Amino acid sequence: MTRWKAAGIHLLISAAIATAVVALMLFVWYPPPFFTAMGGNDVVMILVAVDVVLGPLITLVALSPGKPLRLVRLDLAVIAALQLGALTYGIYVVAAARPVYMVFTVDRFDLVAANEIRDEERARVTDPAFKEIPWGSPRTIAVRSPADPEEQFRIIQSALRGADLQTFPQYYVPYESLARDALRRSRPLESLRKSSPDGASEIDATLAKLGRKLEDTRYLPLKGWARTYTVMLDAKSGAVVGYLKIPS
Repeated sequence: MTRWKAAGIHLLISAAIATAVVALMLFVWYPPPFFTAMGGNDVVMILVAVDVVLGPLITLVALSPGKPLRLVRLDLAVIAALQLGALTYGIYVVAAARPVYMVFTVDRFDLVAANEIRDEERARVTDPAFKEIPWGSPRTIAVRSPADPEEQFRIIQSALRGADLQTFPQYYVPYESLARDALRRSRPLESLRKSSPDGASEIDATLAKLGRKLEDTRYLPLKGWARTYTVMLDAKSGAVVGYLKIPS
């Protein structure tokens, strides 16, 4: 087998594995618009660079003509081990940073990643629905501020260090219980259309796709790690009905 053929086979195998990982990200852990909101593009570029491009290139260089077969096997084993290690680490990073909850927090929605929920706070959870960190697609929930002044102060101190109320799972509640609060905090989608003329076509297209009218829809911001998008709400119930890539 020539080194070009070996590198080509390596490329096909690497591309198949990378495709499976990206499909897992897009369809389970990072469904639209959470992929770009959480900066998933950067992770994919790293995976592609390491597992699809770098590995086959090293194979092409390592399999020089005239090299003894035992050294070829050793080189391929080392390359495979290094690439597998890089892929394992990449999947670990992707899994740790996956958004597990879209949390209604006071006047917006926040995407909360798995690694933002600390074990010491999860140990305080009493509701079985929020005891374990989910592995599926992100769940839409809400968070209720505690009534205890000392606990409020503790959360304020935590927020100054970057961990705000939405990362405290002991105060999570079903979104439906605070949907009316979200509705009161929301604004008419028509106002976003007027203030973002460049996004008017996206708003119109999304409404048409959802079979909704402008006057029947309101919105709140959706804050991710990398970008801020928009959550569309039903103007009567406050239920989440869609998303827009327009920042709000």
